[in-house]
Amino acid sequence: MARQANREAIMLEAVRADLAARIAAIDVKAPYTCARDLKPDINQIRLIAHRNGLNPAVTVAHFVDSALSRGEHGALVHGWLSVLGDAVACERQDVRACDAFAAACSVRLAS
Repeated sequence: MARQANREAIMLEAVRADLAARIAAIDVKAPYTCARDLKPDINQIRLIAHRNGLNPAVTVAHFVDSALSRGEHGALVHGWLSVLGDAVACERQDVRACDAFAAACSVRLAS
């Protein structure tokens, strides 16, 4: 039982590392890329997060997609990716954590 839990924790950390690398890659190309060209990468992050139960990251990815749909690009995307990275790293996966990230994103989206 402990072995299984340890294996799952290691796999989840690998997923988080992969998502962090993907976010960093998007951050590097964001200043030179159209918003619509970033959307597939954000969708991939959302799907991976969803499959692995990283609920706050799923929530934030939806907001990032909305921001990109509004045409945010360049340096503005950096802030969104920072919030997404925080959501990926978040240890809590409950509704309250999702709500907290959603509130932060709503404030950012309204700015």
